[in-house]
Amino acid sequence: MKAASSNEIKQELKGLSNAKLLELCLRLARFKKENKELLTYLLFEADDLETYLKNVKDEVDEQFLEVNTTSMYFAKKTLRKILRIVNKHIRYTGSKQAEAELLIYYCKKLKALKIPFRKSNVLDKLFDAQVKKIKAAINSMHEDLQYDYIRQLEELQ
Repeated sequence: MKAASSNEIKQELKGLSNAKLLELCLRLARFKKENKELLTYLLFEADDLETYLKNVKDEVDEQFLEVNTTSMYFAKKTLRKILRIVNKHIRYTGSKQAEAELLIYYCKKLKALKIPFRKSNVLDKLFDAQVKKIKAAINSMHEDLQYDYIRQLEELQ
C-alpha cells in the first residue's frame, strides 16, 4: 500500500470534523511510542521550550551516568543511544536554537567523560559530526542569537 503525500493528507484533514480529528489523533498515538511522545510535546510542553530543554538535559545527564567508561565498546553504544535520544527531542521541537543548545550540551558531556574519545575513530567522527550540525544550526539562526552559541562552540573546540 502506497502512503499518501503530506499535501493529500492535509487536504483530507481539512474536511474532517473535530470529533473525527480527535479520534484519528488518539488512534495514531496508540500505535507508536514516538507518536505519543510527539503529541505529548505538542500538547503540553511546546509552549515552554526552556523547561522542555531543561527536562531533556536532565534525561541526558541520567543517561551519561550509565556510560560504561571501562569498556570502549559499551561506551560507544551508550553514547550513540544518548545521541539518538537527543536527536529525537530535536526533531520534536523543530527549533534550530534547541538543536544547537542540545547538541552543545551533548558534546560538553562527552568531553567531560573520563574516556579518551579522540583516540577512538568512531567517537572522534561522531563528535566532529555533531560540531558540524551545531555550526549549521547556528548559521541558520538570527544574528543576535548566533554570538552566544558561537562562543559556546569555540569552548568545545
